[in-house]
Amino acid sequence: MSSPPRREVHCDDALGWLARAGTLTGCALITSMPDVSELGGASLEVWRTFFSAAAGLVLAATPADSVTIFFQTDIKKEGVWVDKGYLCQRAAEQARAHELFHKIVCRVKPGAITFGRPAYSHLLGFSRGLALNAAKATADVLPEAGETTWTRGMGVAACEAACRFVLENTDARTVVDPFCGHGTLLAVANALGLNAIGVEKSAKRARKARSLRLEPGGRLSLASDQG
Repeated sequence: MSSPPRREVHCDDALGWLARAGTLTGCALITSMPDVSELGGASLEVWRTFFSAAAGLVLAATPADSVTIFFQTDIKKEGVWVDKGYLCQRAAEQARAHELFHKIVCRVKPGAITFGRPAYSHLLGFSRGLALNAAKATADVLPEAGETTWTRGMGVAACEAACRFVLENTDARTVVDPFCGHGTLLAVANALGLNAIGVEKSAKRARKARSLRLEPGGRLSLASDQG
């Protein structure tokens, strides 16, 4: 009988962890990088520098025959629209990675007006060595992100789309989320049979990421605290 998929959660700074890790052989990287509001009052320019550096490290850690997937929601701040999809694309170009897909994930019903954050998120996939198999095309628009544990986290449906792409298009059987937050991506990956590694700077969130589980029907729940 095969063993259940593994999960590791490291309470650490993501940038330092990625710099030490080097290329993560046999892995795919899936993450949502922090918003400017999560950087303790940093200016937009400071955050942009951080975001670009983080995206570069995530891409560098991904093997050439695997995929990097970003889930990002743009922001409207100080009268400026900040396009995180563009920032990811620019980082990918610098890393000599090409774009495999760009999906739109609806956050609210189409036609609704939102303030502060757009009505959709980006789900973008990049690789230095893979080419997209047109016969395995999937929907370019996801009608909803799915259940999430907090407003800025990846929803279950978005996580499932990302993990299924890994399963169907790569040989990677471990996913790494260096900004794992509460661990929704890790829970979904395990439920689909993938091993999962997460990195989270907050000890409280890291504890939650170790115990979050995906129940039948797509519901998230906390198992007993694993420390």
